[in-house]
Amino acid sequence: MQHNFTKFVSISQRSSQEGIPSFMSFPSPFYRWRPHPWHGLELGPEPPHIIHAFIEITPFDLMKYEVDKTTGYLRVDRPQRTSSLPPSLYGFIPRTYCASRVKDLSGVADRGDGDPLDICVLSERPINRSEVILNARVIGGIHMIDHGEADDKIIAVLANDSVWDATRDIADVPTVVVQRLRHYFATYKTMPGEISDVSIERIYDCSHALKVVSAAIQDYDEVYGR
Repeated sequence: MQHNFTKFVSISQRSSQEGIPSFMSFPSPFYRWRPHPWHGLELGPEPPHIIHAFIEITPFDLMKYEVDKTTGYLRVDRPQRTSSLPPSLYGFIPRTYCASRVKDLSGVADRGDGDPLDICVLSERPINRSEVILNARVIGGIHMIDHGEADDKIIAVLANDSVWDATRDIADVPTVVVQRLRHYFATYKTMPGEISDVSIERIYDCSHALKVVSAAIQDYDEVYGR
């Protein structure tokens, strides 16, 4: 540490004497500006199995937050309309896009929803803040249709989680946890007296979830490039 500091001071003094502005040398990669969470973050260490998740909502949030597609900042979308709270962390997988390939895997959707692929992440320890990035292991998913659009919700577990890390498939998750996820997404846009245009077609396993993630990666690459 002392050696590096002395070296930095020496370089700074020499640059100053030569009339060259002195700057600290930042490690690579260094971003001068904040990367857009959808387009600027990496997919993850082992896609499609272990991917990055950018968290927009926690189980403690009474508001629905959503990343603004233009700025990348978190925007207030709406208050949660029902009395149920999100049963898990909720966000999206960077550099994914739900278009024709995701629609084709659905079999019943008219189109993809034109958003990054949504993800729910289970963790044993509570995470009570959003706008965080984490490594998530894909284990399954929810096949949801919203106004004719494929709006899949990938289900994952926090990588290296003390309790969930051994989980490899949705079949290993307690039934009540899956029921909570299913109920939340079936009702989170509905209010009494309204007719919902959201349907949960099925809960699918890890094998199909990996296909959905791969399809969303390919859809993104086709639209935005790698």
